Amino acid sequence: MFYVLLSVLCSVTVAIIIKFARQRGVNYLQLLVWNYPVALILTHFLLKPERHAWTSDLAWHLYIPLGILLPSIFVCIAFSIRFGGIVKTEVAQRLSLFIPLLAAFLFMGEQLQPKNLIGISVGLLAIAFSIGWKKEANRGEVSYWVFPLLVFFGMGIIDILFKQVAQLSSITYMSSLWIVFVIALIIAFIFLGYLLIIKRQVFDKMAIVYGAVLGLFNFGNIVFYMKAHRALPDHPSLVFTAMNIGVIAVGALVGVLLFREKLSKYNKIGVLLAIISVLLIALL
Repeated sequence: MFYVLLSVLCSVTVAIIIKFARQRGVNYLQLLVWNYPVALILTHFLLKPERHAWTSDLAWHLYIPLGILLPSIFVCIAFSIRFGGIVKTEVAQRLSLFIPLLAAFLFMGEQLQPKNLIGISVGLLAIAFSIGWKKEANRGEVSYWVFPLLVFFGMGIIDILFKQVAQLSSITYMSSLWIVFVIALIIAFIFLGYLLIIKRQVFDKMAIVYGAVLGLFNFGNIVFYMKAHRALPDHPSLVFTAMNIGVIAVGALVGVLLFREKLSKYNKIGVLLAIISVLLIALL
């Protein structure tokens, strides 16, 4: 469980860095870009993926959407943290696990078990309670609930695509991950060009520093989660449950205690329902 703890801490630290950077006046959109060079370097030296020729028979129908979605949803996560806070963003990320379950039922012919149906229902309630809808909203307040929803659906789609990548037999998962990161890096630098040229933002050198640290913890989240599954190969549901509940719980504590995020009674109910829904899916 030590690796699960490290993965949880790395995951929450990513959100802390984004929030802290914005408070310190660092361009939090530019720093997201520099996450990907670090991810590529660490993948090359630590995971050592096999180099594979970029031929037309590769699963580009999976790689290209993933390469576009990863930086795009990262931007949504940053906006979600800005407008909604860490607590709501972490809940939205973790409950995105229901998207693959629904996709398997709707498009892949799998039978939806009663426990999954109950868990999904509770999870949707958790999303509704956590986001906190407003009857009247100005431009900023609309983003308050739009971005957590984009994170919820986007992370769910990413999960579906990565599950399909894991089933590829013609190429190793690490090699696929390398290709996806390269595409994501290209998209991220295009986004940086948009910020600098079209939006005329000033290039923020500190964003490189914060982005490098962000990339380190983001990569740590992935590696430690993989190590947790390898350390407990016979207990995948335990790793899954501990990871998701851990991130929701620690994220809630950090958001409330460190950043003084205010949660309504409905938001608190949403966090509790999120934990219950994960337990229903994993343990029943």
